[in-house]
Amino acid sequence: MTAGRKINTKSQEWGTPEIYVKAVKKVFDGKIALDPCSSKYSIVNAEVEYLLPMKDGLRESWNYPTIYVNPPYGINKANGTSIKHWLSRCAEAHEIYGSEVLALVPVATNTGHWKKTIFGKAISICFLYDTRLKFLENGEKGGKGAPMSCAMIYWGDNYDKFYDVFINYGAVVDIRNLKEEKIGKERRNKQTIFI
Repeated sequence: MTAGRKINTKSQEWGTPEIYVKAVKKVFDGKIALDPCSSKYSIVNAEVEYLLPMKDGLRESWNYPTIYVNPPYGINKANGTSIKHWLSRCAEAHEIYGSEVLALVPVATNTGHWKKTIFGKAISICFLYDTRLKFLENGEKGGKGAPMSCAMIYWGDNYDKFYDVFINYGAVVDIRNLKEEKIGKERRNKQTIFI
């Protein structure tokens, strides 16, 4: 999981720390229906888990009421996929099925996947206060912290619940006003046309 940075470990089994698994379950009233990018070391214990790399969660159904995603942060060269594909599925699951989706991702607000699938699609972001989030590596605590800041993204309809839970872990930002809004370059290009 590199988020565009040097790989600092050979492991690709970076699991969600228990504190955030518990918080996700609080938002979802105790039940995570789907974890589409799980592993044999996961402590998420969703009702349905697609275990990577044996089952490609990007190709399987996401028609579940609650979904938690801690996507692979690097590029899967064999499948030609990256984090942008996972975030696209998060936004689609909410739009198509009405799923509530939470995703733990690196803060990379200048990237296309943030611009296309988070801003204007999600309703809230929690910028986590952990400066170097310590993922579980192969199911174990310890090791180096993440080389980047992380955020929990929420696609759903219950902003208040998300806020009440995640304000304990970082700065929660309401981005509902950006739903379907043209932002940045898209907005400037639109204004230029009509001037």
